[in-house]
Amino acid sequence: MSAALLALALLAVPAGGNLGPPQGAPLAGEELERETHRVSALLRCPVCQGLSVADSPVDLARDMRSQVRELLSEGYSEEQIVEYFESAYGEFVRLEPKLTGVNWLVWLAPLAGLLAGAGVVAWALRRGGAPPAARPAGPDDALPADEHLASYVLKARELAYGWPGGARPSEPAGAGTEA
Repeated sequence: MSAALLALALLAVPAGGNLGPPQGAPLAGEELERETHRVSALLRCPVCQGLSVADSPVDLARDMRSQVRELLSEGYSEEQIVEYFESAYGEFVRLEPKLTGVNWLVWLAPLAGLLAGAGVVAWALRRGGAPPAARPAGPDDALPADEHLASYVLKARELAYGWPGGARPSEPAGAGTEA
């Protein structure tokens, strides 16, 4: 229903209503079709939002493509057409936002995230990866009184620490004593 209302609103505005005089040469034939596809690919479909107007199969996108074709045939430039649709739908209709104001974040955030991730990886590699030394047996090694639960604790220790049977291996003779 909302797509139909948007289409009616779009069609209700006369072509060139707020565009001013055409700034380009009128197009026709194969060149018109090529430019229609190229300019339509710059616009986001208001219904699909993940597709360009050139790629969207919905009726509103078809209407927008035909309006782009009509404007190009009258001699309007790409900038005029994009601004025309931007005035109707807002800046969101652009698939690639302008590089002004807060929109720099849209362009720079992925690069900043990539650099931060590379920094974390470099830090982790420089830090080294020696496993922590085994701690001496203590009260944490005690098993629950419930035999059924104790078997699960032993299995978890076997899987997590690689201890055979889930029991901490005994330290070799002389380990832990300093000479």
